[in-house]
Amino acid sequence: MVRYLFLFLVFVISCKEKVSINNNTVKGNILYDEGTQLLQRNSVEAYSKFQQALAYYHKEKDSSNISKSLICQAIAQKQTGDVFGAETTLVDAVGFMKDNDESLYSLYGNIAELKYDQKEYDDAEKWYNKALAQKIDSVQMRYNVINSKAAAEYRQGKYSSAISTLQEIDFSKITDTKLLNRIKENIVYIKWLQNKNYPANKEFEKILDSKLKNQDDWGANSSYSHLAEINQQSNPASSLFYAKQMLLTAEKIKSPEDRLEAIGRVSLVDSPSNFQRNFLQYKTLSDSIQNYKNASRNRFAYIKYDTEKKETENQRLKINQAEKENQLIRQQAALAVSVIAIIIIIVLYRRRQTLLKQENELKLKNDQLRISKRVHDVVANGIYQVMTKIENQEDFDKETALDELEFVYEKSRDISYEKSDPENDKKDPKEKISNLIASFKNENIETYTVGNESEIWTGISQSAFNEVYQIVRELLVNMKKHSQASRVVFKFERIDHLVKIQYTDNGIGVSGEVIYKNGLTNTGTRIEAIDGEIIFDGKSEKGLKINISFPVS
Repeated sequence: MVRYLFLFLVFVISCKEKVSINNNTVKGNILYDEGTQLLQRNSVEAYSKFQQALAYYHKEKDSSNISKSLICQAIAQKQTGDVFGAETTLVDAVGFMKDNDESLYSLYGNIAELKYDQKEYDDAEKWYNKALAQKIDSVQMRYNVINSKAAAEYRQGKYSSAISTLQEIDFSKITDTKLLNRIKENIVYIKWLQNKNYPANKEFEKILDSKLKNQDDWGANSSYSHLAEINQQSNPASSLFYAKQMLLTAEKIKSPEDRLEAIGRVSLVDSPSNFQRNFLQYKTLSDSIQNYKNASRNRFAYIKYDTEKKETENQRLKINQAEKENQLIRQQAALAVSVIAIIIIIVLYRRRQTLLKQENELKLKNDQLRISKRVHDVVANGIYQVMTKIENQEDFDKETALDELEFVYEKSRDISYEKSDPENDKKDPKEKISNLIASFKNENIETYTVGNESEIWTGISQSAFNEVYQIVRELLVNMKKHSQASRVVFKFERIDHLVKIQYTDNGIGVSGEVIYKNGLTNTGTRIEAIDGEIIFDGKSEKGLKINISFPVS
């Protein structure tokens, strides 16, 4: 009868604090509000509105509004008699609830109502207790839950417990007259159940008058039912009167369930001659209600299926569209990568061509420099060395001079063919250095060699020795040409893997600028080639000092 009103009240409170966040939530809220307006007039249409709202809430993963919408759907299902469907919907709502959710008491209260309708009063009591354990801001709402819990208790025959539960209520705080009448009626009914001699008739009639004055037709139907029940044995005529009043009121408020109950109560006390008529009326209405429940259950299922099907189709279309867009993006990306790759290849190719050109030019310059050095070392210095010997000899030997010039000529030819002199490479490094230095000695110049031992040259590669040999010869040539020295000393020293050569003369000395103008540029290049170091000390009061060092690998 009036129990569904509790469900509706819970729903109203649950929907008060919805906050619009975005477009989907706004659309969902509009449908949600439309559903609440339809809930008392058309449960099926209300269910459809909530289902549409759910589709928007799911897009935002709005668990709070999802749970509230599911609770409202359960109310719609329960109102049409789809108790099991309502229970399944509430179980779904549990999955979206969070700790301390403001709708928890509403969810638990609705589950309790469903258990009550299925006559599972013990379970109903437990769920009412869970609802009361939650925060309920409205005093009226809490008292409503307490009143329902007491009903579940007296249905189990726990009359004293039910009375104790109702005594928790402070009547002075109740502002809702309809709620106050329901609670008072429950107290009277429980006392009558405890003691069938309890004078409940007058108290029920008083409560009925209050309900009629407040135009509470749903509440009045409950009173008519109780009055018909308590007078059934003691005053059948009075019981029949109240049962018929209940039937009239049920027709007025369009409550098939109340009509069915009223016909049942009429049948219990009506004349036996009316039994068949009452039975047919009862059966016809019962079948009609059951058919309505079945039809509603099927419509609920279809609404849910249709909505989910549309959502699935929308998702499929979105996925197809996304796949097309992704394919286009991949094609564009592939094209972009191809273009970039082509550009990179072109850039790298041009850079490679530039590098090859630069390498070839550098190689050409290095070849030119190397040949220039060899010409300078072999031809120029060689000829100058021959000239020095001729100059220093008192008896000129034409054949010897020609041999030495021929040697220089052959060496110059070797340069053009890039040939080395293996026989010359086999000579003792110590001897070659000593002979080279001694060849510049004459009546005006004294040359001295200090420390030129075989150990100095141990482990030195042929190419490194050749560079050192040319450095020494270049120093001697420049000394002969420019220094005006009469005394030249070469000092050789080796410390572990480092060879040190010190050159000193007593000539006029040279500045750094003069050094590179006097043909010693190649000397620095040669030193770099063997990772060595050369230091010109031109600041001496007289003469020149040069320190050379290089590592032995």
